[in-house]
Amino acid sequence: MRLLVVEDEEDLVDALRVGLTRAGYAVDVAYDAPSAHEKLEVNTYDLVLLDLNLPGGDGFQLCRSVRAAGRGVRIIMVTARDRLDDRVRGLDEGADDYLVKPFAFPELLARVRALLRRDTGGTAVLEVGGLRIDTARMEVSLDGRSLALTPKEYGVLHYLMTRPGHVVSSEELLEHVWDEHADPFTNTVRVTVGNLRRKLQEDGLIETVISRGYRLKEPT
Repeated sequence: MRLLVVEDEEDLVDALRVGLTRAGYAVDVAYDAPSAHEKLEVNTYDLVLLDLNLPGGDGFQLCRSVRAAGRGVRIIMVTARDRLDDRVRGLDEGADDYLVKPFAFPELLARVRALLRRDTGGTAVLEVGGLRIDTARMEVSLDGRSLALTPKEYGVLHYLMTRPGHVVSSEELLEHVWDEHADPFTNTVRVTVGNLRRKLQEDGLIETVISRGYRLKEPT
């Protein structure tokens, strides 16, 4: 899943980028409101971590514009502003959650996972046939056999498992599993899928649909 961190504190940004990347997420960063607007216009994000006090604007305005544009991206406001009226306003402006600084990183991760689970029925465990992903622990198994996956292999498999039976293009995978620095003309998606197939040791579990993309086979 691809996240956008909108925050002007560089030390906090660095810590969030490292922690979220280790947790398997692709992370883009915007240090001010105008660049956040630009990135949201150009890229597709699954979730935004949004500070309120930003150069060039504020988080309330940014959240309002995102909702006015009809974007369904999940938004967590992460801010030092802890007054009740700020929390109420943030949720009324369209935020899905509101987290006050300072916060414990495990709590932030849990809130991110909880919001992203809304699209998969709210469960922390995804199962398709013999494939199983525990999203809280980032543990993957096939027919009871544990699989050691790289963060990108995990991201690709997780994305496909949220859409079993559906064709997912290479462009869509690149958009949701890689960050803004990924080369759109690279063959990294094909290579990652190939490595994932070898680790699954299951021919045909991830099908290639010629000229369209990849599909995770549903159990019959």
